[in-house]
Amino acid sequence: MNRRDVLFSGLKLAGGALLANTALGTIARAQDKQRITWWYETATPEQQGFIRDLLVKPFTTKNPQFDVAVDYRGTELDKQLRVAMLSGSGPDIVFTAGPSYVAPMAKAGQLLALDDYAAKFKWNERLLPVFLEMGRYDGKLFALPKTYETLGLFYNKTLFEKNGWTAPKTLAELEALAEEMKAANILPFAAGNANWRPANEHYVSIALNAVAGPDNVYKALTGAQPWTAEPFVKAIDTLNKWWQAGYFGKDYFSLTDEQAFALMASGKAGMMPTGTWQFQRVATYFPQNNAEAGFVGFPTADGIEGPVYPLGVGSTFSVAASSKNPDGAAALIDFIFSDEAYGAMNTAWQGEWNMPLSDLSKVKIGTEVPALYQEAMKTLAESVAANRYGYTTWTFLPPATDSYLVSGMEEVWLGRSTTADFLAQLDATFQGEKEEGKVPAIPAR
Repeated sequence: MNRRDVLFSGLKLAGGALLANTALGTIARAQDKQRITWWYETATPEQQGFIRDLLVKPFTTKNPQFDVAVDYRGTELDKQLRVAMLSGSGPDIVFTAGPSYVAPMAKAGQLLALDDYAAKFKWNERLLPVFLEMGRYDGKLFALPKTYETLGLFYNKTLFEKNGWTAPKTLAELEALAEEMKAANILPFAAGNANWRPANEHYVSIALNAVAGPDNVYKALTGAQPWTAEPFVKAIDTLNKWWQAGYFGKDYFSLTDEQAFALMASGKAGMMPTGTWQFQRVATYFPQNNAEAGFVGFPTADGIEGPVYPLGVGSTFSVAASSKNPDGAAALIDFIFSDEAYGAMNTAWQGEWNMPLSDLSKVKIGTEVPALYQEAMKTLAESVAANRYGYTTWTFLPPATDSYLVSGMEEVWLGRSTTADFLAQLDATFQGEKEEGKVPAIPAR
């Protein structure tokens, strides 16, 4: 071997050592990072990109000691989360479908009390008090709401103007308009539960608040009157009347809510009783149909001051008691509730990230966000602040009661059960869970 070969061999060895050391250093640095695991529900590739680019990347840039792993579990999230929490193998950040899911987990010791983090990050000052109360169980804070929402009536404003219709303000006006639509071969209510069976309770919540009224719903939630009381009989009878009259159409069980929204945007359906989360679809479907969307509070029955905006929490953030990185999980949750994250997510993805910040004066939202969305969120915030709100079932009912409501309402629609039987079972289930302490916190009116 000549000198050149020796030199070349030495360079190869040195280079190999350098590469090996570099690789080991990279692995060591990756291992040094503290991982935060977060299971999320359904999200399109575009929406996953928003979470990655507008939440995860900015957070890890500011906090390079952390590594965030978001796992999209789709519609199976709740089922998989329940199993994982029982075995202590769940994610660091526990993402639920609402406060009714929090109480059983808190009672079972599966969630970490967040009071110390609330003090550290000043959540008590930065978030609307009513929503902090919803996340409490047995006097301790266990959850923060990701978004607050309401139910109302979307409608095809262009179709309405073409036919000389105006948005209804009373149930009588709503029903008269629905009959006109049927006569014109237009589906009155765009609706479907093919992708989310609990969509059934959106309509139950609407009926309970618009017909029975929020004061009666509050009395039932706090145990002052049973769910079998006459106001609720009238509410479920009214909802069933709409079903039997064909307002929901023949394809309810085979349509997804997105397909239903597209029907409204195209003018094949006139109205859609649903939640503010549907704002995320306005820009996708209305422009391509050269149409404009409208949104109003849902009409109310005689004697009920309206419109009533049922208050809902679409999902919550908690930290698992078994988390190996609770400080990191709490820090990520805190970032999500920042002015920066609120502005970015509400610019890109309306209807799903309306975090209950108490002061939005420093939030910057893009000019491309539809004025209709901003107006609806402003109206909702004013209603909450003025104590003029109703109650959504998925937010305020305990889990078994809520689960029965979803399936039981279908039985009434399909003629397999009666209003009286449905409400009797609903009340029995609720009273049992109330005795077990599973009813979520109910803010005083």
